[in-house]
Amino acid sequence: MDEALLRGLTPGVLAILVRRGADFAAAEDAVQEALVEAVRVWPAAPVRDPKGWLVTVAWRRFLDATRADAARRRREERAGGEPAPGPALSADDTLQLYFLCAHPSLSPSSAVALTLRAVGGLTTRQIAEAYLVPEATMAQRISRAKRTVSGARLDRPGDVATVLRVLYLVFNEGYSGDVDLAAEAIRLTRQLASVIDHPEAAGLLALMLLHHARRAARTARDGSLVPLAEQDRGRWDTQLITEGVALLQAALARDRLGEFQAQAAIAALHADARTVEETDWVQIVEWYDELARLTDNPVVRLNRAVAVGEADGPRAGLAALAALDPALPRHTAAAAHLHERAGDLPLAARLYTEAAAQATSLAERAHLTRQAARLNGESGARGA
Repeated sequence: MDEALLRGLTPGVLAILVRRGADFAAAEDAVQEALVEAVRVWPAAPVRDPKGWLVTVAWRRFLDATRADAARRRREERAGGEPAPGPALSADDTLQLYFLCAHPSLSPSSAVALTLRAVGGLTTRQIAEAYLVPEATMAQRISRAKRTVSGARLDRPGDVATVLRVLYLVFNEGYSGDVDLAAEAIRLTRQLASVIDHPEAAGLLALMLLHHARRAARTARDGSLVPLAEQDRGRWDTQLITEGVALLQAALARDRLGEFQAQAAIAALHADARTVEETDWVQIVEWYDELARLTDNPVVRLNRAVAVGEADGPRAGLAALAALDPALPRHTAAAAHLHERAGDLPLAARLYTEAAAQATSLAERAHLTRQAARLNGESGARGA
């Protein structure tokens, strides 16, 4: 059984049922029953149109459930009964489902959580870990979001900014090592940018492409993280970089700057440098200033402090870092990097060790631990 195929088809099938009149929660239940039936039937009797088969079976399951309730029977009559079996619609219903999950009645956090569950296919546990909340808390949040959008039709699209944030989070989740959603996020963002005249949609697509272009160089053969400064730039995808830069330039020319365009500009400056020494850190700091103005995000200011350390020296970077809350994610790792640049290897090693203990992923923890060990070795060699 091809689990990837089922996972890829699920959002579109769910969207079709919702558009035909099923409320969100009932539609998801029906789709899950159809998936169970597919796992049971398909190995012995492969189907020619998997999506059409799932739509037909899920719709039948939904109608069976509605017949048990008089109120839902009226919904069934409005929906026009069971459609004839056959190929599912060719339109990308997954994108429509994104808009339903970004419904105006939902808070941004609930919209993101519901989309990751319904469209992204992430488990409640994975979403809870992303939000740093207990799984039970996230389960309640998703259940409330489902009840909120139940009965809502797809003719009321949600806020574009929320949809873009959802796509960005899905893209970032694609690099977690647990679920690979980066390519799907790029596909949906590409389609969104083609049908919506919005410079931030183009900016987000550019940002995704520029980051995705470096993906092959981000990890070594043993799975360990490779920092940007140490990556083999010959492994970067120049075709994706070219496309991303072109999209960014067209978006910036419209003079409606947004946070994704600013982030893409920073990524483009990194991509444009043939070596780490050629990186234009002064411009990167200027773009971080724009990004901080747009978002007032403390994590942006943290990244800006690191960029200041590259542009104006590690002492300047440490001064910028000192103005920020030490509890910020990766604050300790940034301090370790800047102190290493400043030549204080024992302090940097200690900070790398502390940062490793705070890391949220095994790969990041291993990388920071190696940095601490390296500096401890260098300090010992100097002492000898």
